[in-house]
Amino acid sequence: MGADNLTYVLIIHRVENYAKWKLLYDEDGATRKVKGSKGAQVLQNTNDPNHLVVMTEWDNLDSAKNFVESEDLSKTMQEATVVGRPAVFYLEEIEKTDY
Repeated sequence: MGADNLTYVLIIHRVENYAKWKLLYDEDGATRKVKGSKGAQVLQNTNDPNHLVVMTEWDNLDSAKNFVESEDLSKTMQEATVVGRPAVFYLEEIEKTDY
């Protein structure tokens, strides 16, 4: 893959309280940016607003792993009412189409 390909992190998890999670997610935005995040999308299950999918973009895999696997994020997720262990996927775009 080329040097300009971004790394994506897809995290799927449930929270006990979306409003509390969102507040802490927003507060953690500056930390994500400093650690190398290029932005994110937050998706919510239409049948369960406490079931979330978060996809963040990163310059590289090392930066993504450094943030996602940090003790700080683990503590923040616990405080943000994340239930259980999130599913985490490190992804690289290999193709983009218009269809």
